[in-house]
Amino acid sequence: MKYQWATNATVALLAVFMFSGCTSKNAVVNTRGGGIKDSPQMHQATLKPYKIAGKTYYPTQVSVGDTMSGVASWYGRDFHGKPTSNGETYNMHALTAAHKTFPMNTIVKVTNRRNDKTVVVRINDRGPFVANRIIDLSYAAAKQIGLDIIGTAPATVEVLGFQGSGRGERSVVISDFDVQIGAFKNRSGAQIYQQEHNNEGGRYEAIIQEGYLDNEKIYRVWLRGFNSEGEARDFIANGRYQGAFIVRE
Repeated sequence: MKYQWATNATVALLAVFMFSGCTSKNAVVNTRGGGIKDSPQMHQATLKPYKIAGKTYYPTQVSVGDTMSGVASWYGRDFHGKPTSNGETYNMHALTAAHKTFPMNTIVKVTNRRNDKTVVVRINDRGPFVANRIIDLSYAAAKQIGLDIIGTAPATVEVLGFQGSGRGERSVVISDFDVQIGAFKNRSGAQIYQQEHNNEGGRYEAIIQEGYLDNEKIYRVWLRGFNSEGEARDFIANGRYQGAFIVRE
């Protein structure tokens, strides 16, 4: 499929990042790469309007707590090892997803409304370009919520936070935020983890926030005390806490 972009500058940027993702089964396999791609150039490229099959899509700003409902689908082996829209290499066994307009590296919770199962994924691709479908999950994510067998299901998508250290994505600039470093079903486990990581780096306070996941109470451990969004993103980028992401209070 040939992509038609708003400006020549966008075309040049996206050529660098090999923009293809889950939209073309004929994409060239990229055997290199890996890890989270995050840079001002990538965000600038992937936040510009783009056209697929005659329809223009407009990547948009999102906030923590935003929700949308529609049909969820998944993509797997045909795209495994091929480049995603932000320049990463698609891994069907990782918890990622494609969305038509959400900023790259947005963290979302997807709920299968047929069985109330949920999964948390990171947006690193564009799609699905099918009417009424709002998100395309990786195989691993689809399997976690029982979508791998039936293919599609009605779903709700909720924005939880943002991962990465890019500065070019104005849509994810938030004012009051913490960093989630863990989640537990039992308060005792959360308390132990909180105590172990309190005063992280001699400056960040560990707190416990209660919430619900799959209709069960869950205890999340957050670090607070970041002076800026950049500081929080740099903290996540150091890799000490796998899967950590920014949340708004």
